[in-house]
Amino acid sequence: MSSTGAQSLPEQQSLGYHSCAAVSLGIATSAASTARTFLIEASSVEGMFGLACPPYVARVSGASSVCAPFVFRYDVRMSEVPQLPTSIGIILDGNRRWARENGLPQLEGHRKGFENFIEACRWVRDAGVPNLVVYAFSTENWNRKAEEVSYLMDLYRKMAGEHLKELTKENVRVRFLGQNERFAPDLQKMMQEAEEMSPADYVFTVWVCLSYGGRAEIVEAAKKLQKSGEEVTEESLHAVMWSAEMPDPDIIIRTGGEQRLSGFLTWSGVYSELFFLDTYWPAFTKEHLTQVLAEFAERERRMGK
Repeated sequence: MSSTGAQSLPEQQSLGYHSCAAVSLGIATSAASTARTFLIEASSVEGMFGLACPPYVARVSGASSVCAPFVFRYDVRMSEVPQLPTSIGIILDGNRRWARENGLPQLEGHRKGFENFIEACRWVRDAGVPNLVVYAFSTENWNRKAEEVSYLMDLYRKMAGEHLKELTKENVRVRFLGQNERFAPDLQKMMQEAEEMSPADYVFTVWVCLSYGGRAEIVEAAKKLQKSGEEVTEESLHAVMWSAEMPDPDIIIRTGGEQRLSGFLTWSGVYSELFFLDTYWPAFTKEHLTQVLAEFAERERRMGK
């Protein structure tokens, strides 16, 4: 799986339940016109048959014993398999404007946006995309009013201390990117614990950008190389970035109507397909995500070729 390209599907592949759900999108793309076999695992009969059967599945057969996870064999017409991204980045914008337009206090918009972020993790995972990167708090956001920053810090405590830890029980890995040292010690500890609780057999990773800025990431990486005395190349610089282990995002979505990236993934987002939505983040739904994936499947990505 490339860090800059969409997922490629091998001749035979064992997919988890949530990855299997991705094919229910049924978005036609141009791929090799062959049939390939997939082994689809589900923890129960109900879980398996809860999936929509996509039109390009020619046959479903087989199950293991009643006591073990059920394994089904799918014969898939690869000419119709959707092009899925490896990683999606989202700029979570429009919380305060959503609150104002709904007659609510501005801080209530952040609470609603936080709840939607947790749901979006599951939407992206269930669509079969293995990585989600969210721009939750930028280096510039420290300049907002003290009351708002304090409220956001409390939300991040709730996120790291409760909700993300719960997600790790669903085979989700958690990673934080940014200037972690700027946060209060108790929040830093919660972030570290959420990362450490991530399972070894994860099927999905959520990358949370807190106190993050694209320029700051590059500057910090350059300082590390300067200190080490190592030659500066694209490879050596990337290796010491906060996002070194993260796949480059195939898609970047910005909600809220603004059409700029505001320092989000300045290095790794150079070939991302950009989607600017007028919808405010708290109003973003699973249907919006499905629409973005459908349009992405129709785009031709040349990568400068």
